[in-house]
Amino acid sequence: MGSLVGHVAPGFGFFLIGLWHLFNHIKLHALHPKSFISHPWFPTSKFRYLELVMIMCGSTLSVAMELFIGPSQHQPFDSDGTIPSYHLRNFEHSSISMTFFVYAAFALLLDRVGHIPPKARYDMSHLLGSVAFGQQLFLFHFHSTDHMGVEGQYHLLLQIFIIISLTTTLLGIGLPKSFLVSFLRSVIILAQGFWLMITGYMLWTPELIPKGCFLHSEEGHQVVRCNGDESLHRAKSLVNILFSWFVIALAIFSVSFYLVLVKIYGEKIEYWSLTEGYEEEKESLDIELQEENHSQ
Repeated sequence: MGSLVGHVAPGFGFFLIGLWHLFNHIKLHALHPKSFISHPWFPTSKFRYLELVMIMCGSTLSVAMELFIGPSQHQPFDSDGTIPSYHLRNFEHSSISMTFFVYAAFALLLDRVGHIPPKARYDMSHLLGSVAFGQQLFLFHFHSTDHMGVEGQYHLLLQIFIIISLTTTLLGIGLPKSFLVSFLRSVIILAQGFWLMITGYMLWTPELIPKGCFLHSEEGHQVVRCNGDESLHRAKSLVNILFSWFVIALAIFSVSFYLVLVKIYGEKIEYWSLTEGYEEEKESLDIELQEENHSQ
């Protein structure tokens, strides 16, 4: 991270996984509403472990970029073997990727071991996923980079999505049949990815940097700085407005996506209005009263 590609590439990965989960959870619930069970990952018809292998490959590439490809000397250590301050963020980002690699690797291993009951397999995979989100939240919250600038504001708002991802993943252990928990988790994973991509483009595209702010090179990294407190306050407020618009768009997209997939895969359900039901009950009650009066 710390660059446009460093935000857009992992963001696109989160976006794809979130969209894949959202599609499959809605489809599964539409086809089997009474027997629905939340899944931590979904197999594909051609290759069962495609999702998990993609996570492992993406995590491996991220670690390689942070620790070996990105640094000018192709290794993150100083001449005396210590970690220089300008490479602390590289170790933080790679630690997040390592945790997601561990999740995917053990989720694959749990599925390969045949004698493990399905519920235990799903619960353990959810637990490993929550560990990955917990690690992500911890390292973003105590990030070594600036928390007070414009980039810090984007990362602060990102933590809202990470908290919800962590919470819904833990809830998936105790509430495996809750479609709402699975639906929300999928939407938020998608949102995490899209917000990371937005962050990358908004921070490292000179034309999109707020008025009164500019890109400044610090310890080999391009950082957005502002001319004064007023410009910084305005820039943060614009980030907050962008986030609020993003949440509105996310709600519209997720519910619309749900309605489209339910129409395609869902069972046909006959609906009746409350007014019609009320009139039927009223007519039935009137008939009963008339019969009672007639018998008297």
